[in-house]
Amino acid sequence: MKNKLISKIKNREATIGIIGLGYVGLPLVLRFAEKSFKVIGFDIDKTKVQKLNDNESYLKHIPSSTITDAVNNGFTATSDWTRISDCDAILICVPTPLGPHKEPNLQYVDSTLNFMNPYFRAGQLLILESTSYPGTTEEKLIPVVKKQGFTVGKDFFVGFSPEREDPGNTKFSIKDIPKVVSGVTNECLSVIVALYDSVVTKTVPVSSTRTAEMTKLLENIHRAVNIGLVNELKIVADKMDIDIFEVIEAAATKPFGFTPYYPGPGLGGHCIPIDPFYLTWKAREYGIHTRFIELAGEINTAMPVYVVQKISEALAQNGKNLQGAKVLILGVAYKKNVDDIRETPAFRIIELLQEKKAKVDYHDPYVQQLHQTRDYNFQMSSIDLSAETLAGYDLVILTTDHDVFDYDLILQNAKCIVDTRGRYRHQKSVVCA
Repeated sequence: MKNKLISKIKNREATIGIIGLGYVGLPLVLRFAEKSFKVIGFDIDKTKVQKLNDNESYLKHIPSSTITDAVNNGFTATSDWTRISDCDAILICVPTPLGPHKEPNLQYVDSTLNFMNPYFRAGQLLILESTSYPGTTEEKLIPVVKKQGFTVGKDFFVGFSPEREDPGNTKFSIKDIPKVVSGVTNECLSVIVALYDSVVTKTVPVSSTRTAEMTKLLENIHRAVNIGLVNELKIVADKMDIDIFEVIEAAATKPFGFTPYYPGPGLGGHCIPIDPFYLTWKAREYGIHTRFIELAGEINTAMPVYVVQKISEALAQNGKNLQGAKVLILGVAYKKNVDDIRETPAFRIIELLQEKKAKVDYHDPYVQQLHQTRDYNFQMSSIDLSAETLAGYDLVILTTDHDVFDYDLILQNAKCIVDTRGRYRHQKSVVCA
């Protein structure tokens, strides 16, 4: 059965099912379709399904023309779980958020497995791409498969391959990023390698699903800890009247032993603010307190408080109080040039400003309307940006440095600017935070 499935994959006769058509799942759909696989995309959001079947993209960095190409290559989107039985390989790409106490919330993985399991059949490959703690594949996927009467590695194949998607990154696409792959058995691994070898330049097989799960966490913990470090150093440098960006640029000239990380208003996105806590939670089962990870989390989470403090100080220098001040947020996406607002620090900054009775608006060319998220429900729309608009605010804060912003227009017309990204660090009139 293993050889038959590998043959179908290599001959492009396998049907690929992608569960979750968001920032991870949709690029996978497009890549498999580009390589001439028949792809079925599954999502419980019927609006997304309809848009895709109408050749329309809902992600800013993915043009609708690529959706059209995929549809022309046989891609269809659906909310019909019975079609799982049509798939030879099934890739789960659903969110894995945190609960209220920073504990793993695997409700989307659990519900996906519940939706699918009546329609599993012999000879299928099931892969989890969603980030989670080491042991998730064994604890969540294997019991469901075995309950259906399958023998893993013989008539059903299971593995884990962590997503490495970076929305808006024009330098690296799915095909260029090495893919870490793992299988529950050696037979499972050989099938998974065959699948991803067909769509990426390089696969990196590891010895177990736990190793692959830990690999993904290490990647994001590495970034979270180093960003926490540089955010803390930013606060120290500010007190010492030192430009932290100049320090980073100078240090980055060392050709070995240093990787530059840059400070900001806090962490955003679905990975770095969340994934490290999957390991801290799991580590407690083994009696281990992951102090570095938790300290970095505390520093990064506290950055919006520091930013609001700098806003208050900047207003005071202009004879204004934060209470009643008109503040314009420039950029609410979690990073530049994308429309992704997941875990964006801008929302915490807005909340803190509103708590202090400031009047807050925002402008973001990629986010026209704020919709409800797990923690926030701002009823706000992006305002138009002009010289007159800018002049009407007591303070403008740059939280996301989109390349499309007219930085000269902002500099010339804003009464006071607080810059959290270093775009204006050479302008003495701008407050860096």
